[in-house]
Amino acid sequence: MSLLRRVIVGTCGSPGSVRALRYARDLAASTDAVLIPVLAWTPPGGEIADRRAPNPILRKVWQDAAWHRLWGSVEAAFGGPPDGIELQPVVIRGSAAESLVALASQGDDVLVVGAGRRGVLARIGHGKVVRYCVAKATCPVIAVPPSALAGYTRGWARAFSTRHHGLNAGEPLDWNLS
Repeated sequence: MSLLRRVIVGTCGSPGSVRALRYARDLAASTDAVLIPVLAWTPPGGEIADRRAPNPILRKVWQDAAWHRLWGSVEAAFGGPPDGIELQPVVIRGSAAESLVALASQGDDVLVVGAGRRGVLARIGHGKVVRYCVAKATCPVIAVPPSALAGYTRGWARAFSTRHHGLNAGEPLDWNLS
């Protein structure tokens, strides 16, 4: 019998969270645990703006958009729900860090999160969710580092975007296809 009952993984659709989702799937498959991908959302403008002008129709639209993003992450990671694993997706209204820690509160849980970007400047502006989860969670936390390819492609995308420009509707296509 496995010591793990649930593998809870935070996801947002970013490449790092997709990598964490894949790691969590492998962990859940190897231990016969339930895989719980979690996407936390807050209303645009924050909770204060929502309390100031509550709108149940917009709340429903935002929650549906969060479900769509969650299933988009599952599609990006696995091409659909993974075979042979019990999947229990969860969408929570609230901050990502606090929601993940509150959900992963049992001793037989494991929390998997993406470690975020590397580098000094990236750590200043990013990684707050990971730091909070590592500091506050009562269960083991696994921070999955970004792939080496992620840093490589990020640099190339920046270089490419500054050297080349895209086509716009006003430019004619001058391709000689003979």
